[in-house]
Amino acid sequence: MHTSVNMIIEPLQAASAQGEQAIEALLSRFQTGDASCAQKVAEIIEAVKHRGDDALLEYTRKFDAADMDGAGFGISAAELKRAYDQVDGGFLETLEIAIDRIRGFHEREMEDSWMQTREDGTIVGRLVRPVDSCGLYVPGGRGGSTPLVSSVLMNGIPATIAGVTQRVMVSPPGTGGALSPHLLVAAQEIGITEIYKVGSAWAIAALAFGTQTIPPVDVIVGPGNQWVTEAKHQVSGRVRIDMIAGPSEVLIVADASADSRHVAADMLAQAEHDPQALAVVVTTDQALPARIVEELERQLPELEREEIARQALASRGRILVVENLEEAIDLANRVAIEHLELMISNPWQQIPFIRHAGAIFLGAYTPEAAGDYLAGPNHVLPTMGTARFASALGVETFLKKSSIISYSRQGLAADAEHIQALARLEGLTAHAASVGKRFGNSR
Repeated sequence: MHTSVNMIIEPLQAASAQGEQAIEALLSRFQTGDASCAQKVAEIIEAVKHRGDDALLEYTRKFDAADMDGAGFGISAAELKRAYDQVDGGFLETLEIAIDRIRGFHEREMEDSWMQTREDGTIVGRLVRPVDSCGLYVPGGRGGSTPLVSSVLMNGIPATIAGVTQRVMVSPPGTGGALSPHLLVAAQEIGITEIYKVGSAWAIAALAFGTQTIPPVDVIVGPGNQWVTEAKHQVSGRVRIDMIAGPSEVLIVADASADSRHVAADMLAQAEHDPQALAVVVTTDQALPARIVEELERQLPELEREEIARQALASRGRILVVENLEEAIDLANRVAIEHLELMISNPWQQIPFIRHAGAIFLGAYTPEAAGDYLAGPNHVLPTMGTARFASALGVETFLKKSSIISYSRQGLAADAEHIQALARLEGLTAHAASVGKRFGNSR
């Protein structure tokens, strides 16, 4: 028999100690990584760097698939072809719609190179080029039984649009050393055929440093558990990573027009992710919290992941009552949440006042789940308050920019005195001389 939903419900206008603690917990939730596994991850990375495929096979057999074939981690052409025979037409139809929506959104993000010409013949500009290669990490999802197809699409489609020529996908194998046919079909539908059956921190190490089988890449993206996250943190700098992601989170701003059934359902959609998932409601309606709790109790037994959702609500669930909508939006900006839902009578009116959020969902019929799968914008979003300065994964994640500079003799002569003055001010006389010698000056 379950106990009742246990979570903080606090009227903030009372300025109670519990309410202040709830806000402080939201504002200070950033974590750089999981210290408990940092040393072990460092050891795994070193093992993969020095022993390559042998280390990958050892870790894979120990933690993922004891019967993993030592012949290799790659997916054969026959396996790729067979995957289509193992999925139904309904899945292919849904996949086509999702790909079309996600591709259509991200095509708008592509950046162009540009040039700027001055009257003296000087040309400056920016050259936009894709990285040569990227690694796409796709979690196995509950032992491989729940293929995270959306991760394939959200990470792979922007890389394809950017023009990355080598896109390498890795995912931990399930029972028998196989990958889900749904993942294999999704990858092929967006042009990814270089796929390896390897997961966790050792997969990230392989992508960063390369092994006899898996090539090193320039960018690594994709979600994962604390081991994956810590490994990405440790290889960041050698490669670019998308972000250091924390537990999934939602903040719902609700007024008297909000339907408590919808609010509760969207809280649970976050809470079922992980016991550390964050589900917060900020409401202007004094009566709404009680109705939300009642709905949570009614809907929880309907969930397959009920226990996980209950743990998340007990540890990190929050319903906060504020005086007015202005106060609610101000708090949302301070929290800088991953998913911000506006279940209010006129959500569009508040858009000019929102400064910090990973993604914004407007109105009663825009659940966060729509953004996870089919709306089009990317679901890889900044968490833990990093929406203050970070953005969703996009095409730009796989692009790099080079400056272009071309001076004519006339142009350099016009700027020479100023360049030399700044160089000498900084004590860099060779810099100054490199300009002066082009015009017969010794300095």
